[in-house]
Amino acid sequence: MAISKRGFVLGATAVAVTAVTVTGAGMHLSQGQAFFQESPKELVDEVWQLVNRNYVDATFNQTDWQSVRREYLGRSYSNREEAYTAIREMLERLEDPYTRFMDPEEFRSMQVETSGELTGVGIQLSQDEETKELVVVSPIEDSPAFAAGITARDVIVKIDGQSTDGMDVNQAVSLIRGPAGTEVTLTIKRGEEELEFRLQRARIELHPVRYSMQNSDIGKIGYIRLTQFSANAADEMKAAIEDLEAQGATGYVLDLRANPGGLLYSSIDIARMWLDEGTIVSTVDRQGVSDRQAANGTALTNKPLVVLVDVGSASASEILSGALQDNDRATLVGTQTFGKGLVQSVRGLGDGSGLAVTVAKYLTPSGRDINHAGIAPDVVVELSDEERQALFRDRDAIGTSDDLQYSRALEVLQQEVAEWQQQQQRAQTTP
Repeated sequence: MAISKRGFVLGATAVAVTAVTVTGAGMHLSQGQAFFQESPKELVDEVWQLVNRNYVDATFNQTDWQSVRREYLGRSYSNREEAYTAIREMLERLEDPYTRFMDPEEFRSMQVETSGELTGVGIQLSQDEETKELVVVSPIEDSPAFAAGITARDVIVKIDGQSTDGMDVNQAVSLIRGPAGTEVTLTIKRGEEELEFRLQRARIELHPVRYSMQNSDIGKIGYIRLTQFSANAADEMKAAIEDLEAQGATGYVLDLRANPGGLLYSSIDIARMWLDEGTIVSTVDRQGVSDRQAANGTALTNKPLVVLVDVGSASASEILSGALQDNDRATLVGTQTFGKGLVQSVRGLGDGSGLAVTVAKYLTPSGRDINHAGIAPDVVVELSDEERQALFRDRDAIGTSDDLQYSRALEVLQQEVAEWQQQQQRAQTTP
């Protein structure tokens, strides 16, 4: 398995937000659609085979996968909908919320999302493996959910008054999605409090990078906020760094807070903009085969870097921050990250539906498996729930003196810039 393939997804399960690239069949569907309409059982077997060949855990999470095949192929299916229901039941046996089936409409929505033209409320969901609760990883900036004040770790308990108890992510997605301009009401559990949010679905235009130059006592500081590892994130990051370098930045703050992840290749491409050498990430499949991705001497700057992270920094954010931390390229400031260390391959199926399969886990350069554990920052700056919610409700306050974590990051960066400048001066005077 080569992780440089562009079909690997790192973000948590999406609700009309995550950009992904698909691999495998499914681009030309006329013959396949006719075939599976006549024999929906073949679709059930195709999904079973893909999981059987590729799933990260050879024990299938202690499930007798051969027995599962006999059970589901022993049934009769009169139409595709019955097959879809059976497939979802079959995948539930794995108890893996990230391995999931998408009907043709859901799969088309996922493909559309790669273009950056998204329709929805702008949240990413993960299903807690123990409690089965539907947990918000992070809202997307400038989305209806973001504007309403939904935050990371909120638990969705009702959708339009319907309880989510026993509901899987696919069911939640189908209820939350809908045409732009229509409304959906989400009931959220936040600690002991239950809140209701009435959201209007909208078309969301994603520009994952925004940046600015800020003056400080030690010169110009480049501030870059990355909100998602979408297909255009690397290009926008490159343009931001090059512009800030041209303006004479002396150091950088890279803000990955509330960034729920995205595409694997995007995190690798961006890591190479900051790292000249060293490992970025390794992935391990069920055979224990490790695929290592490394820097390739194409860094755009070697100036001091501080990275902001928090509980909403997940997946691809953890790959990037872990690589920069383990290679001593950056200091991490903030709070513990989300802890999502699994890689999914997304494939099109013969009838136009799709399948996401967990195919590997990833490790940071030092060999850390961050799944569930997350990444600990070098400098901890805690915010109360109220402080965090207030900050992310006011986009203009992020990355300013009103942002306590950013202010602490600036203090750390100023010290590192001073030391870096001294090193540069010594290097210039040494014969």
